[in-house]
Amino acid sequence: MAEVTEMETTPVENNNELALVTSEAQPEALPEMQPEALPETQPKRRKKKSMVWEYFTIENVSPGCRRACCKRCKQSFAYSTGSKVAGTSHLKRHIAKGTCPAILREQDNNHSSPYTPRVGGSEPRKRRYRSPSSPFIPFDQDRCRHEIARMIIMHEYPLHMVEHPGFIAFVQNLQPRFDKVSFNTVQGDCVATYLREKQSVMKFIEGIPGRVCLTLDMWNSKQTLGYVFITGHFIDFEWKLQRRVLNVIMEPYPDSDSALSHAVAACLSDWSLEGKLFSLTFNHPTSEAGLENLRPLLCTKNPLILNGQLLLGNCIARTLSSMAKDVLGAGQEIIKKIRDSVKYMKTSESHDEKFVQVKNQLQVPSEKSLILDDQTQWNTTYQMLAASTELKEVFNCLDTSDPDYKLAPSMEDWKLAETVCTFLKPLFDAASILTTPNNPTAITFFHEAWKIHADLGRSITNEDPFISSLAKSMQEQIDKYWRDCSLILAIAVVMDPRFKMKLVEFSFTKIYGEDAPSYIKVVDDGIHELFLEYVALPLPLTPTYADEGNAGNGKADESHQGNLLSDQGLSDFDVYIMETSGQQMKSELDQYLEESLLPRVQEFDVLGWWKLNKMKYPTLSKMARDILSIPVSAAAPDSVFDNTIKQLDEYRSSLRPETVEALICAKDWLHYGSEVSSNALVKMEF
Repeated sequence: MAEVTEMETTPVENNNELALVTSEAQPEALPEMQPEALPETQPKRRKKKSMVWEYFTIENVSPGCRRACCKRCKQSFAYSTGSKVAGTSHLKRHIAKGTCPAILREQDNNHSSPYTPRVGGSEPRKRRYRSPSSPFIPFDQDRCRHEIARMIIMHEYPLHMVEHPGFIAFVQNLQPRFDKVSFNTVQGDCVATYLREKQSVMKFIEGIPGRVCLTLDMWNSKQTLGYVFITGHFIDFEWKLQRRVLNVIMEPYPDSDSALSHAVAACLSDWSLEGKLFSLTFNHPTSEAGLENLRPLLCTKNPLILNGQLLLGNCIARTLSSMAKDVLGAGQEIIKKIRDSVKYMKTSESHDEKFVQVKNQLQVPSEKSLILDDQTQWNTTYQMLAASTELKEVFNCLDTSDPDYKLAPSMEDWKLAETVCTFLKPLFDAASILTTPNNPTAITFFHEAWKIHADLGRSITNEDPFISSLAKSMQEQIDKYWRDCSLILAIAVVMDPRFKMKLVEFSFTKIYGEDAPSYIKVVDDGIHELFLEYVALPLPLTPTYADEGNAGNGKADESHQGNLLSDQGLSDFDVYIMETSGQQMKSELDQYLEESLLPRVQEFDVLGWWKLNKMKYPTLSKMARDILSIPVSAAAPDSVFDNTIKQLDEYRSSLRPETVEALICAKDWLHYGSEVSSNALVKMEF
């Protein structure tokens, strides 16, 4: 009777892919037989499911005799003679019991075994085969390296983790075919990922219709090196506010007058932003000499938008933190007393239970819970004080149930703590807006800044010397911010159809009193001057119709567009229209300002409104796009309440500056994923 053939699965390596190919064992030569002598039915062919076949192949030694050959050490073992099959137990012992010399050498190198036999009554591991329900996924070394680089970037893992024994053992058990990678290899992979993502972001930014605003956030390190984080802010074709970290530039002398100007020049050159920069906001104390170095650099490489008055702006987060620091310094003695009392409660479970028990007995209505502050984050100190002052009755009565508690502040102390909270609350409320994910605009902070300014003006006249002195110190700082940024904030408010010039007039009257008209005129003149500059800009920079049409319709008919919109054909006509229209009708800006205010609704999308009205106000909408992209803060949301300058950790400080930039920027870009391709004018290839 003919020997039954079996289906065998043998792993074959081809171009770094592991594929399961099916081969049929060659049968022995059979004597000629008549067709009727063959059996009527063929037995089912079965696949070999044992794990040992990952390590053995079957070879035909002689007719009727086959042996199993170890792929690692090339030793052969009995498998079948005639119709008798030897089984696989002796093959398992060879690879699992340490008798294969090749596997022993691998264990010495990797401290792991590629095969673990089944123990006890556990279920045997079954090999997965290709089927519609479980598709076969080939192994790809390059793809694995790419994913490791992405993992390290996204989760800020140290690059050296790929050389850690634990990681190597884990990967070898997960996929023995994966080749170990070194620190230098994964560093190169991370930089390659950064460069690929940078090309996509660069195409995205090249296609935006408006200008770009930059924020500068200076970090330091234990080596006294500075790292300037430069982030770009802009509005895309869909009128969505976007932000991207563009550069992280190491400055060896961060306190020098040229540190920021050098970083900005490098960024403008790297991203080809000369002529597209609209404003600059920084989160680092800058000397007058530093500003003098920065302003000429910007003005020589950019159109003189409003004589450069919009190019420099202070970070509101730094101003609020500086004011909060003054408040905490003035109340440091009472703050320490309250902190010690809170610490007494929170570091002992029994003390905390007694505190809650007394609170329930007194039926104190406060829903707040005690927290111990983090002294590097001023918001936590405010929250500790706010909760403690609401629970002061509990502290005052706690000694009746806990005789060991002798830290209760006096009534004068509680009064002082409440005063400190009164000063901190508006700062906390304003700074909290910066932590929201919806990118607060300058419109919001015009309202917040003038409220704080007006409140401090009233507090200065208070009869309490503590209150008046503290208010005077705080007002000096908000005055400086207001002088530097009020024009930017006011122009942004005018671009909101709910407020326009009316809110500026109302607010300035509250702040400046009888002198308000002169300050209001500065804003009115400024916004008209800015509008005229946009009207006079050359068509290639701010095309009125072409960019909007291309954005909505994709590819335009170039020949048709050239006949209608080319500069050579109609540029003189555009000038004629502007000259004659100015004499016969009101400008877009005046028409906009004279229209009625929109009703104030809580969830109003000002960018969405300009998107809907861009055809009605083609030039003014371009100006609004740039103005509403101005960031008021250079601090990241998790750094808004910092009391100290951010510091780069010791590990990253040890890396090359280029690697640090690649890791930080790529993490930011990977966060946005494929969003960059949805808004760009050009088609992106990934």
